[in-house]
Amino acid sequence: MSEASGRYGRGRDRDEEGRARSARPRDGLGRPLPYGAPGVARQPEGVVRAPGETLREAQRLLDAGMPFHAHEVFEDAWKSGPGGERELWQGLAQLAVGLTHAARGNVTGGARLLRRGAGRVAGYADGGGETYRVDVPGLVAWAEELAGRVEPGGAGGTAPPDAATEAPRLTEGRGAAG
Repeated sequence: MSEASGRYGRGRDRDEEGRARSARPRDGLGRPLPYGAPGVARQPEGVVRAPGETLREAQRLLDAGMPFHAHEVFEDAWKSGPGGERELWQGLAQLAVGLTHAARGNVTGGARLLRRGAGRVAGYADGGGETYRVDVPGLVAWAEELAGRVEPGGAGGTAPPDAATEAPRLTEGRGAAG
């Protein structure tokens, strides 16, 4: 590792164990920017939140047009939460990443991830597990509609969707249960 750069070989950022840890700044959709460019603050990793906090923070990020960052919040929830909730949090993360890819212009990957996330979340409909007031039917409908619109040959045209405009409402009613 170079002391001056804090990076291991060939310009790749690595932690003490040699795992990739990019220190490059990122834009609101999580795309790497050149070193030294102003970027969006990254989400801290490994934050343990109550489910309601997770949903509120993810919704704030989605509303701000930062679905990549919302995905990181959901990732923390699936890694730290009970095993029986893993599919819910993974599905929500996939929905956020699907929106990220679609907004970046990767419509095929975006549509695929939106549908995969919808399938995971749909498993919580009708008593499939604790949902913390997540609007499962609404999210599934949102994901299917957006996937159909953005995929090649869909009704959305050629422009990628705006992440903030397309952000879904995660919960039923006004807040999230905590």
